[in-house]
Amino acid sequence: MSDKLIEVKNISFSYSKNSPLIFKDISFSIERGDILCVLGPNGTGKTTLIKTLNKLHEINSGEIILNGKNIKKLSFKDISKSIGYIPQGHVPSFPFTVFDVVLMGRSPYISLSSSPRTRDRKIAEDALKTLGIYHMRDKEYTNLSGGERQLVFLARVLAQEPDVLILDEPTNHLDFGNQIKLLQILEQLSQLGMAIIMSSHYPDHALLVANKVAIMKDKTFLTFGKPEEVITEETLKETYDMEVMIKDVGDGRKTCIPLKSDFKLKMDNYKSKFQQKKKIIQ
Repeated sequence: MSDKLIEVKNISFSYSKNSPLIFKDISFSIERGDILCVLGPNGTGKTTLIKTLNKLHEINSGEIILNGKNIKKLSFKDISKSIGYIPQGHVPSFPFTVFDVVLMGRSPYISLSSSPRTRDRKIAEDALKTLGIYHMRDKEYTNLSGGERQLVFLARVLAQEPDVLILDEPTNHLDFGNQIKLLQILEQLSQLGMAIIMSSHYPDHALLVANKVAIMKDKTFLTFGKPEEVITEETLKETYDMEVMIKDVGDGRKTCIPLKSDFKLKMDNYKSKFQQKKKIIQ
């Protein structure tokens, strides 16, 4: 069996036939154990790209090959057996227990007319134990913190037993500690052979755990490769239009330090308003 789990070949996408392309001519491949981090400014199409990888959006041209098969020929059920997906936001609407939420990850393997089997429940329990949240199994999902919900949703995806895990800005809305904890979990999953694709706003996150990085800008990949080759002061300046310093912090690790720019707000209109308000208060 090939180690290539996803092959993306010159794909392009637009929301309708006559609308402008959101992205174009994107190609890459992901193998077992890879962590690909897609960086880029807001509005560049990262989320849209991620949604095409599990067929939530149909591409206009090109090919997406999943485990050797064209994704266009696969059902959503088949795709769900190979790809686990965590979107940017998942707002709970019903107070299911944590265990029930995780058990829903087994739905690709359960027909509409049958109930979860003992094996399905065991897999759900194992997913909770793997992430260290088994003690929360009877809590209501709606009463959890943002960080706890993210871990529960990740456990639900693990219960799918996917080959590929796709996450859209997974550290969004998490505090600093939970961001690092989640990244470490993703790194451990990759070491077990799972391939991971994630979008992020933070180059430091890519430097911390990724072995492949793509920078997306102007509707395509500006560059793709190893983190140390892609995340440079020059490429980050070109991507985000700001000065960045990359420093070696020891043990082979690097970090990005944003530098202050000479950008200044045009405050003339506000200045007069604030002065008038100050006079009234006095």
